[in-house]
Amino acid sequence: MDDLGFQIQSGVVARLVIDRVPKRNALTRAMWEALPGLLAELAANDEVKVLVVTGAGPSFSAGADIGELISGADPADPMAELRAFNLRAQQALREFPKPTIAMVRGHCIGGGLEIAVNCDFRFAAHGSTYGVTPARIGVVYPPAAIKVLLDLVGPATTKYLLFSGELLTAEQAELKGLVDRVVGELDLESEVDEFAATLVSRSQLTIRSAKETVNALLAETDADTAALARYQETIASGELAEGITAFGERRSPRFPWHSS
Repeated sequence: MDDLGFQIQSGVVARLVIDRVPKRNALTRAMWEALPGLLAELAANDEVKVLVVTGAGPSFSAGADIGELISGADPADPMAELRAFNLRAQQALREFPKPTIAMVRGHCIGGGLEIAVNCDFRFAAHGSTYGVTPARIGVVYPPAAIKVLLDLVGPATTKYLLFSGELLTAEQAELKGLVDRVVGELDLESEVDEFAATLVSRSQLTIRSAKETVNALLAETDADTAALARYQETIASGELAEGITAFGERRSPRFPWHSS
């Protein structure tokens, strides 16, 4: 285990593993602080095409380490530093340029759910549970964190989770759009691996552009300028020509584009 509480497994399909098994992978302030840097290293590695985020042991993450919530130096705002690190980590994961898949077993609660919902996809094992529990302890969630949940599941489910602090089963979470696929515990790894392989086989330029566009539309910022540049890039790089040629020849494409 890394001193920061994460394992990094590089490769075409890389893995970021939350690893504090005795604490059900509860996330410390130091872990939130470290996460953007770890993600930046993976983003810069051109070998990496997909990132799988998961937890070691039986849980994804039971949330923030409660013992650190109000341990900050400023008595008027003891959560200030933790909140800042948390929001930067969420943003870094949300803006990670390559596809991300949360592979969830066991508890996915609070800060763990924040990590999962900032991934592009969530694959869940039967028996996993989901919740946001600030109302149980009097925490006020920042708007940026709430917006991600709101964009994913809508106002009714967002309010249900935040107001009640109740937990959802994997099946309930799937019905509400919180997770994308629920499978048996023994099938989870193979399902994620198969989907990751599908993503690796596709045009990475198309995926990159689509993710940029979705993020821009959700943030209500200009999406057209970047999309036009990507369109021009798919022609200049030969990406589009290769895709069309491969389709006509009934073979798998050998897409030439790679990030720079």
